Amino acid sequence: MSSLVSIIMPSYNTAPYIAESINSVVAQTYADWELIIVDDASTDNTDEVVSTAKCHCERSEAIIYLKNDRNRGAAYSRNRALREAKGRWIAFLDSDDTWTPDKLEKQIAFMTKNGYAFSYTRYEEMGEDGKPTGTIVGGPKRITKTGMYNYCWPGCLTVMYDREVVGDIQIAEIQKNNDYAMWLKICRKVDCYLLDENLARYRKRGGSISNHSYTSLIRWHYKLYREAEGMNPVVSLFNTGRNLFFGVWKKIKYVGRK
Repeated sequence: MSSLVSIIMPSYNTAPYIAESINSVVAQTYADWELIIVDDASTDNTDEVVSTAKCHCERSEAIIYLKNDRNRGAAYSRNRALREAKGRWIAFLDSDDTWTPDKLEKQIAFMTKNGYAFSYTRYEEMGEDGKPTGTIVGGPKRITKTGMYNYCWPGCLTVMYDREVVGDIQIAEIQKNNDYAMWLKICRKVDCYLLDENLARYRKRGGSISNHSYTSLIRWHYKLYREAEGMNPVVSLFNTGRNLFFGVWKKIKYVGRK
C-alpha cells in the first residue's frame, strides 16, 4: 500500500471518450497504479472500447473493469470503486477527462515533500471534440474545512488523497455534487493544498453540471447540504447561498486564459 495509486473512474455512455481517458493513465510516468473503472450499466459500446484499450495495454491486469447490474448513479459507482481500491493514494479521473503524463508523479512528489494528505491541481477546459479552449481553472493555495464549505474549489479530475491519513471514504448516493460531498468529508480531517500546475484536461460537454441553469444548481446544492450533510433547511439554504456567491468569486479570481 506504500506507493500504489488507485484511480477511481466511473463511466456511463462515454464510449467516444473513455479510451482517451484510459490512455492518459497508461501514459503516466508514475508506473505504480491501478485503474478501477465502474460502468453504470451503459447502453453504448463502452464494454467493447474498454476491452480493446486493455488489449493494447502492457499492464492490462492493472485495469479493473466492473459493471453495475443496473443504472445506479456516479456516487454508487465511485463508492464501489473505492471499496475495491488497494492503494495508499486515491486519485479520480472521469471517463471523458484526461491527465498530462506527469500528473501522478508530480502530485505525489508535491504531497510527499510537504507532508500533505489532500491536494488538487489546476486544469484546462476542452470542448466536446477534445480541442483545448484555453481556459485554465485553479483555486486557493490552501482550502480549510470552512473554505471547502464556501465552495467546491477542486476539479474532481485533479484530486488526490492519502488513504493512510484520511482513511476509507464512502459518500451519500446523491445524484449531483457527489464528488463535493467527498471533499467535505475529507476536509473535516485535513486541509487541501493546490499544486499550482496545469496537469489535467476537463471535457466540457452538454451534460456538464456547469452548463445547467442557476435554478438546477441551487436545487442540487441544497440537496447536498440537506441530504448528504444532514443539515436543517435554514442552514442548507444559507450554505447554498454562500456557495453561489463564492462560485462567482471563483470565476473572477481563479478562472483565466492561457
